[in-house]
Amino acid sequence: MPSTKVLEQKQAVVAELTEKLGRAQSGVLVSYTGITVADDTALRAAMRKAGCEYAVIKNTLIGRACDAAGLSDIKAQLNGMNALALSYDDPVAPAKILKEYADKIESFSIRGGILDGAVVDTKTVEELAEIPPKEVLLARMLGSLQGPLSGLCRALQAIIDKDGEPAPAEEAAAPAEA
Repeated sequence: MPSTKVLEQKQAVVAELTEKLGRAQSGVLVSYTGITVADDTALRAAMRKAGCEYAVIKNTLIGRACDAAGLSDIKAQLNGMNALALSYDDPVAPAKILKEYADKIESFSIRGGILDGAVVDTKTVEELAEIPPKEVLLARMLGSLQGPLSGLCRALQAIIDKDGEPAPAEEAAAPAEA
């Protein structure tokens, strides 16, 4: 039978993890077997740089926190050695970083994830990892907005030129000559 002190520590871990799961925009559950110390150190540094939390937590504690946070479906993936990565700002960051490591290390695998308070499968996490960076998405959006607007400007200029009205530059030059 566990001591009262150990039980209180575990309850505190579960309460803290429940709160983090509630705040997180996304989370990824991975099986971290077969990763070297050097790879794990690099992975943790990349996660910190991206603003993500990455921790190895006992499956029973993750399971209880997920129950409390309303994410019980992920408990089916809790077998073996697991780690959990959470992001509060960028929902794509943990998926991108962990997919990169899963591609490099054969025994390191993505088990599932959490996205906006719902449990998602491995395929969804991998699709999330394939989303281009925010800057690329913004550039694509601006390009798609700019195309029709520049076409409209050229069409309006063609109508003005066709009607034979002088362009604004010609109007300004004409009175100066007279």
